[in-house]
Amino acid sequence: MLSKEDSRRLAQLERQLRRDDPDFCARMGGGNFSVPAPRPPLALFFVAAAIAVAAIVLGAVGWWIAAVTVAAWSLVTAAGAFYRLRKFRTP
Repeated sequence: MLSKEDSRRLAQLERQLRRDDPDFCARMGGGNFSVPAPRPPLALFFVAAAIAVAAIVLGAVGWWIAAVTVAAWSLVTAAGAFYRLRKFRTP
């Protein structure tokens, strides 16, 4: 019989194993665990587009330093979105 602390620790290890290696848990447990399907980072693309529009507006107003800063921010966000998209598409 496990103590309350041992049961809690075992449950914690089990949750961590399910999160780290769901395929192994599915094989060992008879496929009882559902693995959530990854989603493409659409929200991140929309955020990058909105930031790019803000950079264009700032450039049109004449605030060049702010426009360049926001444009760089948009590029970093878009790069992160493309990185996550590539990670999403690779098996």
